[in-house]
Amino acid sequence: MTKTSSFTAPKGVPDYVPPGSAEFVAVRDGLLHAARLAGYGHIELPVFEQTALFARGVGESTDVVSKEMWTFADRNGESFTLRPEGTAGVMRAVIQHGLDKSGQLPLKLSYAGPFFRYERPQAGRYRQLQQVGIEAIGVDDPALDAEVIAIADAGFRGLGLDGFRLEITSLGDETCRPQYREMLQEFLLGLPLDEETRRRAEINPLRVLDDKRPEVRELTANAPLMIDHLSESAKAHFEQVLAHLDALGVPYVVNPRMVRGLDYYTKTTFEFVHDQLGAQSGIGGGGRYDGLMAQLGGQPLSGIGFGIGVDRTVLALAAEGKSAADPARCQVYGVALGDDAKARMVALGGQLRAAGISVDLAYGGRGMKGAMKGADRSGAKFTLVLGDRDLAEDTIGVKEMTSGDQRQVPLGEVVGVLREALGR
Repeated sequence: MTKTSSFTAPKGVPDYVPPGSAEFVAVRDGLLHAARLAGYGHIELPVFEQTALFARGVGESTDVVSKEMWTFADRNGESFTLRPEGTAGVMRAVIQHGLDKSGQLPLKLSYAGPFFRYERPQAGRYRQLQQVGIEAIGVDDPALDAEVIAIADAGFRGLGLDGFRLEITSLGDETCRPQYREMLQEFLLGLPLDEETRRRAEINPLRVLDDKRPEVRELTANAPLMIDHLSESAKAHFEQVLAHLDALGVPYVVNPRMVRGLDYYTKTTFEFVHDQLGAQSGIGGGGRYDGLMAQLGGQPLSGIGFGIGVDRTVLALAAEGKSAADPARCQVYGVALGDDAKARMVALGGQLRAAGISVDLAYGGRGMKGAMKGADRSGAKFTLVLGDRDLAEDTIGVKEMTSGDQRQVPLGEVVGVLREALGR
């Protein structure tokens, strides 16, 4: 009787195991490639922070803070929360380490890792979700907004994804948001809303426009929209962002009803949507947050950034029948026949890896037939075959796996031959 473990991963927390994990890694790294080309440096953040950081930075009235955070008390009774998003933690780190005082603004940062939200698990929505993100802090420039958006767009397209669209709007600034908030609140409180929705309208009326229930959407169909009540400065800012996106060749759709799930957004706000994912259609988004740093105790500096779901992007690629991962586990696979040949093959594998070539070997003393099956499964472009006769002649067999052609190469030259063949 086979003994099985009773332990499983927590509900809504996925494992990433081979071979599927190769797709996850390719997507995660590919999404940040354009950021590296634009000068964004890596920042590594704690997985948990003081609860007050998110309550103050993200917003008490948001679903993230009120319903979805994983919060716990440590042994001293201090409240901590597993990070539900990245921007508040980045801002905390910038303030704590004085990165905003370096004189090199905008400060450009990128990150990747797990984030946590307590919600009902479903396809593309996990309790431990994986994201990549960037933040550009310290300069309020429409061209910078466009750069951030273009980096996300380039990340998706670099993976081969093309069935998505960019939706964008402006949420105004401090000169027009208060008046609009009052106008929207007056409209909403005149509707026959249920008690919970009415309370939300009193605390944060913009959140009501994000309600997905058909009856609420019908009631708010004629609600005033922020984009129609922008101040002259906010309107000019938004028009310049769109002009820069046009110049960069980034297609977009203006969506006046867009509301992001976090309270700190101002001015430019955007989301990338992929309709083949059903209800969980958002694959990434972000916006500008002009007052967040000051709200967290830092300088009154503006910023803009995005967060992209790695899991959602993996699903989007699958929906389009595409893959970003290289199916090959290695470039070269080594087969040794005999103890002396194995000792030499192990050393040769080390030489090849030092030369930047990925190598796997047939371990466990398998015969030629089993070893070659392993070579096929590895996806290697070349298989090296070394036996006692080859050792005596100081040569090694090099088999090109696609064509099946095999030739003998002097052992002392095989590293150079493979480097040339693989373009290393």
